[in-house]
Amino acid sequence: MNKVFLLGIFLLSTFSTVFSQAVRPGEGHGRDTLQSNPKNKVANIEDYLIISADRDTTFVDTTLSIKKEYKFNYLRRDEFGLMPFSNLGQTYNSLAHDYKTKKTLPLFGARAKHFNYMEIEDISYYHVPTPLTELMYKTAFEQGQLLDAFFTVNTSKQVNFSIAYKGMRSLGKYQNILSSTGNFRFTSSYITKNAKYQARAHIVMQDILNEENGGLTDEDVANFESGDPEFIDRSVFAPNFEDAESILEGKRFFLEHQYNLLKPSDSVSNSLSVGQVVSFEDKYYQFTQATRSEFFGASFLNTNINDKVTLEEFSNRFFAQYQNKTLGQLQFNADYTNYNYGYDAVTVIDGNQIANRLKGSILGIGGSYKNTIGGFHLNGDFGLNLSGDFNGNFLDLNASYQLNPDFKVLARLNTNSKQANYNMLLHQSDYLNYNWDNSEQFKNVQTQNLAFKLKSDRIATAGIELTTITNYAYFSKDSDNNVKPTQTGHTLKYLKVDVSKEFQFGKFALDNTILYQNVLDGEGVLNVPQIITRNTLYFSDRLFKNALFLQTGVTVNYFTDYAMDAYDPLLAEFYVQNQTEIGNFPRLDFFINAKIRQTRIFIKAEHFNSAFTGYNYFSAPNNPYRDFTIRFGLVWNFFL
Repeated sequence: MNKVFLLGIFLLSTFSTVFSQAVRPGEGHGRDTLQSNPKNKVANIEDYLIISADRDTTFVDTTLSIKKEYKFNYLRRDEFGLMPFSNLGQTYNSLAHDYKTKKTLPLFGARAKHFNYMEIEDISYYHVPTPLTELMYKTAFEQGQLLDAFFTVNTSKQVNFSIAYKGMRSLGKYQNILSSTGNFRFTSSYITKNAKYQARAHIVMQDILNEENGGLTDEDVANFESGDPEFIDRSVFAPNFEDAESILEGKRFFLEHQYNLLKPSDSVSNSLSVGQVVSFEDKYYQFTQATRSEFFGASFLNTNINDKVTLEEFSNRFFAQYQNKTLGQLQFNADYTNYNYGYDAVTVIDGNQIANRLKGSILGIGGSYKNTIGGFHLNGDFGLNLSGDFNGNFLDLNASYQLNPDFKVLARLNTNSKQANYNMLLHQSDYLNYNWDNSEQFKNVQTQNLAFKLKSDRIATAGIELTTITNYAYFSKDSDNNVKPTQTGHTLKYLKVDVSKEFQFGKFALDNTILYQNVLDGEGVLNVPQIITRNTLYFSDRLFKNALFLQTGVTVNYFTDYAMDAYDPLLAEFYVQNQTEIGNFPRLDFFINAKIRQTRIFIKAEHFNSAFTGYNYFSAPNNPYRDFTIRFGLVWNFFL
């Protein structure tokens, strides 16, 4: 399999080199000419373009804002609604859920390890007038650090490539919770001079490794909550086990290209193009342990526990797209997907055979539509599996209307039907209780989501969302206290209402985000806190003759107590429990951020209230949250 990806790297590199050489040396390429023009020494920041997987285009943003403070973390995105574990690079407990999806096939398991796993929709492409570099650094816990390095260049106006690597290693405060992760990304994009042919591709290689300890014992949970000075040094705790680790690895090659058969011009407004999207992904999850632990029950072996599951997925899409000013953009696609999920051998327990493979092919169709009618912006997608072992379909409809420059209304309807994740359908383990085959018993999980949102900088941004789920599949403990997948026959109804607003008082500001949640039907199967809130009071000003921009303030995070999901390290999954309630503790962070030229500096005293508001803070049952710590980092852009 490694040969396939080495071949992919070679082809992608050749792809960039060949097309870059097709442009005559010295030929002007957009704003690049500003670098050699004596009257314009520097290109504009708006020329450094970032193109998302959905082809939404933004530009590089080197400003410092409270939103940048929220995104300066391991995931590099806003973590509102997520509860991180004690060590950097561990998993997150979800305080809120989003069930909107356009998938029609099961997902690979070990979902707790996928927060930092970059999917196709997480990869961006670039177009820059001069080479651009970004370095992001942040300290970790105990030994280690986080570094995300990125470089992109246009070898011509037609060709761009980028290369990036995010690496992290952190020892952590507790025994046996070391984390080590890496995300390598390489992208390339090309467009001909006449814009008839365009292509973009990426290669992503990722590994997420964690030492696992099963959390604190019940006895040590009481010692932790007592606040006894003897246990302030967290390394004195003896966790449930200290000889296990888990790893998720994935490699993906992706190519999307299209050719415009009919290109719009001054006299013709119609356009017609055909294209292809091909993706191959190979990933595996492995849990190893030196000796059997009673934490997971009986096992086939007393030593050298080794559970490994793999998934190879190849998808190929052909599409045709038509567009004109009246009808909008209409696309139709035909899809082929081949999947191979499973283990190396069949398992037999008490005469019952546990299969080792789920493999097959899926043929499907789909399409999309985009248009602007009057003030309404409409777009929608649909997908349907026509043949294969997995039935599935989705419909996603979006509409927005700009009432005035400050007030926008959005609506969305998403319906989906697909099978539960692969590890719920089939799982094998050296531990006896972690073997099951539900591929014939589980029904499709059906979700319907209806959402409305109002956006206004002057008033507030508010949204309401109602999700209905039939045949909901989840992990929980059975009557024998074993973690198993199950599927409820009841219909769940899940309501979310959120409001966000920032108030300005001269150089001071108060940024607020509040989320209300309620499980109308299905409590005990789906548990969420009723209230999640984040409030930040901060000060901003320019100092030293505008050479430095400063932001400093305090952020308060809080959620009400509820029966928080517990974590199973063997599955790398969260499961529902209804015995232990967690929450109702504030988390206060004090930060000082500064911007000097193109460098943003971040210093934060995290959870500085931990010593005086009570040691009742947990990320999951038996898994404490982080103690007070001071961390710093920076983001540095170079425009060559």
